[in-house]
Order: sequence, then structure tokens, then C-alpha cells
Amino acid sequence: MAEARRAPLNVPGEPSTVELVQGATEQISRLVRDELRLARHELTQKGRLAGAGAGLLGGGGLTALLGATALLAAVVLALAEVMPGWLAAALVGVVLLAVAAGMALVGRARVRRGIPPVPEAAMDNVRQDVGTVTSAVRKRGQR
Repeated sequence: MAEARRAPLNVPGEPSTVELVQGATEQISRLVRDELRLARHELTQKGRLAGAGAGLLGGGGLTALLGATALLAAVVLALAEVMPGWLAAALVGVVLLAVAAGMALVGRARVRRGIPPVPEAAMDNVRQDVGTVTSAVRKRGQR
């Protein structure tokens, strides 16, 4: 009977299976650490944006309160005595409310940029890495 020839387990010049597994393990560990670092950085950035937007919203609310107070003072002055002083108070109140509206709009836009706090770039990188590994495994299996 003829003996079937078996291919050698290790092809000269190519890494062994153990070396491939060790290399893959090291690369996956490094990849996971890098992706976690990227996710942490991205979440920090989004948190800063949301915090700044929330601060502007709070500032806009306080400014609106001051504007409403000035308008109330104008009404009181107008009812107490008909004098030109109420017109000045009304003008100050309207200006403060306009500033408050501008701050609120800018703050809302900044909060929206920071929400949802999802590390999008890190997630995209992980998806791409999984696709690369999957295609490499498929190609290796077809040899």
C-alpha cells in the first residue's frame, strides 16, 4: 500500500501556529487598549461640550430672570408714577431678555453636539477592526 504523504506542520519561513496565536493575542490586547483610550478621550470631549452648553443654559436662565425683574420694575414705575424712568427700565429688560435668548440658543446647540455621549469614532474603529480580522481569518482558512 502506498503511504499518504502529509504536509509538514511548519512551513519554513512562515510563523508557527503558536507564534501566530501569540501575535494575535498581543495585537488584540493592544487594539482593545487603544480603542478604550480613544473612547475615554471622545467621552471626555463630549462631556466638556455638554457641560459648557449646560452652563450657558443656566446663564441664560439667570439673565432671563434679571430681565423679568427689570420688566416688573418698569411696570411698577409706570403704574406708580408716569415718568420717563419706566421707559429706561423697559428697554433694559428687553435687552436682557434678548441676551438670555441668545445664550439659551447657543447653549442648546452645544448640549445637542455633546449628546448622546457615545464614542462614535471608537465604535467605528472597532467595527472596522472586527471586519479586518474576520476577512483575514476567512482568507487564511481558504489557503
